[in-house]
Amino acid sequence: MNRPLIPTAFFGLLCLLAPAAQARVDRVEILSRTDVLDGKPFGDAGPYEKIIGKVYFKVRPRSAHNRVLVDLDKAPRNAAGEVEFSADVYILRPKDPARARGSLLLEIPNRGSKGIIRLFQGAKGSLDPTTEEEFGDGFLLRRGVTLVWIGWQFDVRDEAGLMRLTAPIARGAGGKSITGLLRSDFVVTEKVDQHPLGHLITGSIGGTEYAVADSADPVNVLTVRDSPMAHRRSIPRDQWQFARIADGKIEPDSRSLVLQGGFQPGKIYEVVYRVKDPVVAGLGLAAVRDLASYFKHDTNAVAPAARVYALGISQSGRFLRHFLMQGFNADESGRRAFDGMLIHVAGAGVGSFNHRFAQPSRDAQPTSALFYPTDLFPFADTPQKDPKSGRRSGLLDRARAEGVLPKIFYTNTSYEYWSRAASLIHTSPDGTRDLPSLDDVRVYFLAGLQHFSGPFPPSRGTNPSLLARFPQNPNPMRWYWRALLVNLDEWVANGVTPPPSCHPRLDDGTLVARERLAFPRIPDAAPPERLQLAPRLDFGSQWPPGIITREPPRVGESFPVFLPQVDADGNDRGGVRLPQLVVPLATYTGWNFRDAAAGMPGERISFLGSYFPFAKTKREREQSGDPRLSIEERYRSREDYLERFSAAAAKLRDGRFLLPEDVEPMIRRGGEEWDEVMK
Repeated sequence: MNRPLIPTAFFGLLCLLAPAAQARVDRVEILSRTDVLDGKPFGDAGPYEKIIGKVYFKVRPRSAHNRVLVDLDKAPRNAAGEVEFSADVYILRPKDPARARGSLLLEIPNRGSKGIIRLFQGAKGSLDPTTEEEFGDGFLLRRGVTLVWIGWQFDVRDEAGLMRLTAPIARGAGGKSITGLLRSDFVVTEKVDQHPLGHLITGSIGGTEYAVADSADPVNVLTVRDSPMAHRRSIPRDQWQFARIADGKIEPDSRSLVLQGGFQPGKIYEVVYRVKDPVVAGLGLAAVRDLASYFKHDTNAVAPAARVYALGISQSGRFLRHFLMQGFNADESGRRAFDGMLIHVAGAGVGSFNHRFAQPSRDAQPTSALFYPTDLFPFADTPQKDPKSGRRSGLLDRARAEGVLPKIFYTNTSYEYWSRAASLIHTSPDGTRDLPSLDDVRVYFLAGLQHFSGPFPPSRGTNPSLLARFPQNPNPMRWYWRALLVNLDEWVANGVTPPPSCHPRLDDGTLVARERLAFPRIPDAAPPERLQLAPRLDFGSQWPPGIITREPPRVGESFPVFLPQVDADGNDRGGVRLPQLVVPLATYTGWNFRDAAAGMPGERISFLGSYFPFAKTKREREQSGDPRLSIEERYRSREDYLERFSAAAAKLRDGRFLLPEDVEPMIRRGGEEWDEVMK
């Protein structure tokens, strides 16, 4: 199954050329080409093939569509004055192009990974799917969709199967190294003696980051504090060093820290240090733009498509918001790159994707990755005025002005309203009113979900870096994914208008300030007092052109952020509601707390919500003091519950948030949830 059809060396000579007037893909080098599952047919689309390769780009620094790329003018150029770079590419396409649907879905990899096959098809996660288990039920393939992944992040960890961008280093006059400040912050869940400078997320390196330029530079400072807004305390320089521990011995290491006495759990450590030789990280934006345009406009493309969609989740969802904000949906010739976008759990954020010494993996979590250029004005699509600075801007200003606006779905869960400032995408910057959606945009609040689906049966999980006080919110996202993609494709391909935006609002009381949240008094389950805000950050006088000179940044006044109001059970009222919220067996939140053993137990934990099951009987709930009705007070029997659950699923189907083929699986899940809670 993994045997290349033609030797790799031969494929190195098969360069698919793009004319200069078209997308700026110079060539695609195919490293392997294999049949998926030994040629198994997927419905009318027939067999699929897997293509793994590298794509080579050339961009013109003087192009109006490239001038926003920070330090592109300082990158080396070829004889034609162009900047060259490359990226990994991974393609799953119908083997017979005539059987393809014409729709291509390009997933923007989250820290180099691949997620959509697992998410859409219920498959086992894999960086290089090869088995039946790793392809799941074949939903996307049965529909004839071409799937593509491209490396856009230059600093992903060194692991087989991760997608990487290879971009040039910017140099000063005469080839001199450019230096600057960089910052890394982290929290550990147990005592450790050393820690990498790179961004550690859910236990893995999301970005390797830059090495220290000079370990003795006096600008290098390590601090510690007890909570996100607490005072920073400097750690004496003789108590820490850029080093690692090997075989019980400390040895110098430019990418790691060692602290005398060890790093303690529940403390926020932050190091600011001098670095050199910035990679032109913004070329990841150009790579995504030009590959999408290549598939649509180059007649010799390796996977030609009539329509190209982008999918971004969390970090890569913020990437797409950044992509739109900086005008990248127009290629060098001014043509639309993406026809549609599904931007999931990005909240109101953009990211560290296009500035000097950018750290693309950094985000904004409750207790780490704090005060990076993530939640930055403008948040909303249409032009709004920042009441403090007077600046007026909208996220989609450039796309609208250039006539390249794609169809867009923004989807957020309960977690993003608590921890990603999601309300800012549909409220005014002064917090006084709701904002209308553009005709080409839909905003959907997927109520009662956490950032990613938790385990079922509900548990606290097994990842030590996500050790939480309560069981995780287990509500499923999978069936939403399938309906959303079908709706987006029908909208772009056939003009079928999708369901209207559905999210909590200020004007009807479904969106409220934290102090107005009417959460029930569930024993030992009071919600957090603090939610994630979007403060104005001052990175120094050179920040407008993309250079940070102040680390950490000066933190100013925050934009107002709001939360979905809840019902008497504590479940979100506004938005698109699963049957689990309409016919509940529990309270499902978008927040959870750090476990006491991990330190800072009063702070929210990253990505997770909570699960609080109802009491089985009236007597049980009265004994515990739980104000929520028990299961026996709500439902006459399992059959009664499932009848109501089925009606709620049918309503979701009729609203086109659930495909007809997924109604039965959802109802089966409802039965499993009843059986679990009634054990």
